[in-house]
Formats: sequence, structure tokens, C-alpha cells
Amino acid sequence: MPSTPAVRFENVAKTYSGARGKVRALDGVTFDIEPGEFFGLLGPNGAGKTTLISVLAGLARATSGRVTVMGHDVVTHFAAARRALGVVPQELVFDPFFSVRETLRIQGGYYGVRDNDAWIDELLANLGLADKANANMRQLSGGMKRRVLVAQALVHKPPVIVLDEPTAGVDVELRQTLWQFIARLNREGHTVLLTTHYLEEAEALCGRIAMLKAGRVVALDRTSALLAGTAHQMMRFKSDDTLPPSLAEKTRVTGRIVQIATHDAAEVEATLAALRAADVRVEDLEIGRADLEDVFVEIMQGKRAPA
Repeated sequence: MPSTPAVRFENVAKTYSGARGKVRALDGVTFDIEPGEFFGLLGPNGAGKTTLISVLAGLARATSGRVTVMGHDVVTHFAAARRALGVVPQELVFDPFFSVRETLRIQGGYYGVRDNDAWIDELLANLGLADKANANMRQLSGGMKRRVLVAQALVHKPPVIVLDEPTAGVDVELRQTLWQFIARLNREGHTVLLTTHYLEEAEALCGRIAMLKAGRVVALDRTSALLAGTAHQMMRFKSDDTLPPSLAEKTRVTGRIVQIATHDAAEVEATLAALRAADVRVEDLEIGRADLEDVFVEIMQGKRAPA
């Protein structure tokens, strides 16, 4: 018999009523996340990612469709579904009157978990919080508060971990510490659902990815298959000069970094010739395979067929 999905979205729709009428935030979202997967959910701002996670966590009610966690319907079996989830939200939400250890003990108590100081100590150690265990929450920096949010989500050892932009605005050390620990939990069998705008994280961590646009799934595949579906390579270099119009229209520029899709050696040479003719100075030139950011932009711009 096939295993029960860790998370199942069945034709999920969500409509809000606003000043401009009805807004359809989710439009028939359907996909499964299998037990033990490290799954990425990507999309631009306003695509519906946070709405979908809010429905999953029981913070919002879908207009239609069904969502289950480990086989438990998030509406009709809310308590069981919520116990199976550990959600790390985007916002820093904390009670300023408790220490870090007290915060984690209280969070565990919400799930009926008691006498779990050994696991709390492990969380503190693995998330770089051991020396802050007795510090008051209001004394912590933003990065340390973010670590406590992660620990709160994991304190009841949920089989499904949901990370909603967990590394937004945090330092490199926390990102590395967090991913090492989450990758370990994933190897031990925990299912992980990640939303992030750091596409290099999704490419490195996620075995499978769904991309949302305007509330719909526009891509759903293994990460390797999404990358393999891009036939071109990318020419990348730095420049302070204005590109000629013939190149500018097919170029992505981020600060000083210029990226141009190329398909073969002849196209590379033609591009370099056009740059020389326009007196564009090129620094740190490299040519490599397209990455997940390239694929993401391609799909969002409709240059690849939707899923």
C-alpha cells in the first residue's frame, strides 16, 4: 500500500473579500509532500505561499479543498494535525517576560510535553543558544530570537517541520547552524517544507520544488529535473557600463553583476564581440550552468511551459 503523504493539498482555494472585491489568493493548489522529503515552496511576493502555509497550520480556513497532515484533516482533526506540525513563522513573535528555557518549556506544555529538558538542551546546543538559556527573551538580538522560534517549533519533535522564510535577515552563522541541524533532522526522518527567497538555499537543500504564481502551481518537479530543463548556460560578469540595447533586452542585471543566457560557443563569442563593440568593460567573466534562480525567472516570465 502507498504511504500516507506527510502533507496533502487537494484543490485548495482561498478567496478574500477586500475593498476591490474578491481576491483569489489560492486557486486549486494540489500536490503531496511525501514522508521524509525536503520540499521547497517558491514564488514571488503575493504568490500565495504564506496563505497556503496559514491554511496548513490552521491559521486560515480554505474557501474550498482539503489539507491533511500525516493523514489528519486540518479542519476536522485540527488538534492531531497541529501536533504533527512544527511551524517557524516569518514574524518574530515572543513573550518578553520569560527566559529562553522557560519559553521552550511553556511551548512544550501546549502539546502536553513535559520533563523534556534533555531535548531542550539538545535544541539549545544545536541552535547556538546554550549560553542564552537563562537570558530573558527581550535581551536577545533579532538573530537569537529567530533561533528561539526554530527551537519552539521543534520542541515537541513534530514529524513535519514548516520553515517560512526562516533565514530572512539573519547572519551567515545562523543560516549555516540552522541548515546543519535541519538537514540532520531530515536525515532522521522528519519531513521539511521550506519557503525561501534565497534560491541557492532551495537548490542546495530541496529534493523537490513547487513554484506558485498568482495562487497556482506553475512548476512541480525534482530540483534536478527543473535544472535539467534549462538548455542554456549563463554568462556572468561585472560591469559599470551601459549595455547595448541588443543585449540589454535579454540580460538580467543585479547591481554590477550581469547575466546573459547563452546556448553555445558561437553565441558566447557573438556576445563578447557585441560588448567590445559597445566599449563595455567586462570584469570577472565566468560561464556556467543555469542555476535555480535562472529557472525561477524563466518560469515566472512564462518562458517555460507550466506544470
